[in-house]
Amino acid sequence: MSSLRGQRYLTLVDDLYEDLELWYPKYRFEEEGAEVVVAGLELKTYTGKNGYPCETGALISAVEARDFDGFLIPGGFMPDKLRRSAKVLQLTRDFDAAQKLIGLICHAGWIPISAKILRGRQVTSTPGIRDDLENAGAIWHDQPVVVDGHIVSARRPPDLPAYGAALVAWCRR
Repeated sequence: MSSLRGQRYLTLVDDLYEDLELWYPKYRFEEEGAEVVVAGLELKTYTGKNGYPCETGALISAVEARDFDGFLIPGGFMPDKLRRSAKVLQLTRDFDAAQKLIGLICHAGWIPISAKILRGRQVTSTPGIRDDLENAGAIWHDQPVVVDGHIVSARRPPDLPAYGAALVAWCRR
């Protein structure tokens, strides 16, 4: 029997999302029996940095943290756009306040930076946003995965196997 059966997770999409960083965790969670809902600002098909299409199943404006067990934020250039959405920032704060899983990889850290939830938290990311994270008060580490409470972060696509394992382990606890 799969370990995450009956659980629901939210992920975000917009144009120029990092294809692998959305699909790898989504499929990993689905392999474990979880439902993963992909939400966007519009109900449409978005295109990833590498050209892979992703159709939304929900509107960001219509989802609430209380309806999910966790939040998976992929990287790419998408987080820089979605960090400007008041609803995305409120969702991030709501997942944080509820101590529900927040998964971040690569540039995904831009969203919790703007939500102002990272002060004093241990994280990793692509080195390109290290200064952004540190300026937001986070403690940055150059390692494949960092787990700090309910926040699980990873650097970039080559770290996806370790990230997937850490996410699933956190959910099984």
